[in-house]
Amino acid sequence: MSSSSGFKSFFVEIGELSLFANRFFKEVFTRPFEGKELMKQCYQIGNRSILLVAVTGFIIGLVMTIQTRPTLEGFGAESWMPSMVSLSIIREIGPVIIALTFAGRIASGIGAELGSMRVTEQIDAMEVSGTNPFKFLVVTRIVAATLMLPLLVLLGDAIALFGSYIVENIKGEVSFVLYFNKVIKVLEFSDLLPATIKTFFFGFAIALVGCFKGYNCKKGTVGVGAAANSAVVFSSMLLFIIDFIAVFVTDIFIDL
Repeated sequence: MSSSSGFKSFFVEIGELSLFANRFFKEVFTRPFEGKELMKQCYQIGNRSILLVAVTGFIIGLVMTIQTRPTLEGFGAESWMPSMVSLSIIREIGPVIIALTFAGRIASGIGAELGSMRVTEQIDAMEVSGTNPFKFLVVTRIVAATLMLPLLVLLGDAIALFGSYIVENIKGEVSFVLYFNKVIKVLEFSDLLPATIKTFFFGFAIALVGCFKGYNCKKGTVGVGAAANSAVVFSSMLLFIIDFIAVFVTDIFIDL
């Protein structure tokens, strides 16, 4: 494939994704509302991701503290460790890494699931039976992921800070109360709010790409694997773009 045809197919896919998102916004506010299926997807996407997010967050806190502490000790500034780690995790590292982990599980899972339903003609059967497969399969998954990821990120951030505290307690004999007093003292509303808001966009983008790839899956069973793989790659790339935009906009508002 030439570079020109590659660029063309990329922009065609961007256009199709935009139309897919436009259809979502039209369907999400129209009746009937699939409340039961939405609750099911919230459980599938949220509850079953808790262990993965908890382990990821805990390791983030451990590794970041272990790697950073020797540098701060060299400047005699190890007392700044809780403040620095908490700001780094809450503002950027926690949301991005947990969202990438979330994308690896959710985007691939949704892409494979809907792709399998497409190639086995289950989606076509739903259309013939009078059910709206887009609202039942796509809208519920996107809304569930958009709602669940911010909660998972908050949980992951809290566990990451606890992992950081464990290292500080072992190496610096810092008490639980002292550590989290320093964390709370340095954090401001302007640190937490932008980081939380962008996780809604992360969750939306991850589920949107996963649903788009799976719902439009072609080429039989081979296409199912391709849909799952491309969903992870495309959603991960989209996360970095959204994160850049969020940081840029936040920086403008802070300067104002």
